[in-house]
Amino acid sequence: MRPDQLLYPAPEGLFCPIGGFHIDPVQPVERALVTHGHSDHARSGHAHVLATRQTLDIMRIRYGDDFAGSEQVVAFGEEVTINGVKVQFYPAGHVLGSAQIAVEKDGLRIVVSGDYKRRPDPTCEAYVPVPCDVFITEATFGLPVFHHPDPMAETRKLLGSLRQFPERTHLIGAYALGKAQRVIRLLRDAGYDKPIYIHGALETLCDYYVSQGIALGELKPATIESRDQSIFHGAVVVGPPSAFQDRWARRFHDPLPAFASGWMMVRQRAKQLGVELPLVISDHCDWPELTETISDLKPSEVWVTHGREEALVRWCELHGIAAKPLHLIGYEDEGD
Repeated sequence: MRPDQLLYPAPEGLFCPIGGFHIDPVQPVERALVTHGHSDHARSGHAHVLATRQTLDIMRIRYGDDFAGSEQVVAFGEEVTINGVKVQFYPAGHVLGSAQIAVEKDGLRIVVSGDYKRRPDPTCEAYVPVPCDVFITEATFGLPVFHHPDPMAETRKLLGSLRQFPERTHLIGAYALGKAQRVIRLLRDAGYDKPIYIHGALETLCDYYVSQGIALGELKPATIESRDQSIFHGAVVVGPPSAFQDRWARRFHDPLPAFASGWMMVRQRAKQLGVELPLVISDHCDWPELTETISDLKPSEVWVTHGREEALVRWCELHGIAAKPLHLIGYEDEGD
């Protein structure tokens, strides 16, 4: 069997014609297998969704109880057979509940990584390498220039700024699912034990992380209408990046805008966003981790999805690995 007979890119997303299912479809389909809860991968309106318990819970939080016609929970490592095709989910290390999906038929195994990272992160299960014939990898930071620093070193930069500017409110832009909770946990692991104030858009997801055993310390709502604004002097406030472009952010005392993202390596992007303190903290692999993963897995073929596809395809070819870009559309960088 050729790999493209088992899985190929369709307009709705990756499609398995034998199994009759899509993986992370960008349009409503009959049967969807979802890698994780970010909105560019997990969309509402499917007739049936198969995902980890945590991903299904996150979809319900974000889209409501009727996010799908029906749902099915799959545990990591559990084998599910769909129309003769074996499917298994494995940890991807991206956000809580995130998974890689292995699709297998007649001895051919294709692993769809979804979004993944290799670095330690106590807010989700760690990435697990899954041997395969074809590895489908993202390439969000798929250029040799991207070498992400140690996230704890970036956290210490933030703590240093808090000491240097003890009166300024440090506003940290962080995506609501995964990044916000990771930044909070990094601060806690670095010894920051003061209350952390969070935008209302983060409260439900932070509560869910805590319910899943992820310790985030004392969190308080970042509302100031009925509060003494002086409590925010020198405080840490975490919110979605979009919130820092509106009047909400200007209410704080002498705010110091920060943004936690792998894209903060690009100085021009940080400047355009008005970021004073760029924090290079990514939930994706950088270039060395992408190439290391491929070297570790030794697949016969590599298919490259959303991101900087061409450079990674070229690297594979130079190392004797057949590779091609999939040119999937509809996947952004919500979790960068």
